[in-house]
Amino acid sequence: MSVARVRRDADGFDVDAELIGEGLRLEPAEVVALLREGAITSRVERGEGEDAGRWRLTFYHASARFRIVVDEEGVVLSRSRVAFEDGPLPPAMRRPG
Repeated sequence: MSVARVRRDADGFDVDAELIGEGLRLEPAEVVALLREGAITSRVERGEGEDAGRWRLTFYHASARFRIVVDEEGVVLSRSRVAFEDGPLPPAMRRPG
């Protein structure tokens, strides 16, 4: 697995704009601006049971969902992207899954 570009502290997670941009296919500067505007939203979920010690971070923008799973140290364990290029992301895709 790669070295983390995700940092965790008492306030939550800090994810590099470059990593989010890779997942949403945006430039890092666009990510920063869109986050400030509220056009990129996110969800953080803590793993339980066999997933204890893992966190799922999901980012939504327009018709795309980018999800990463990280360990306690912020090391990215997996990543996935779903996009519906011709329309908005369906509400069902915004639910934890």
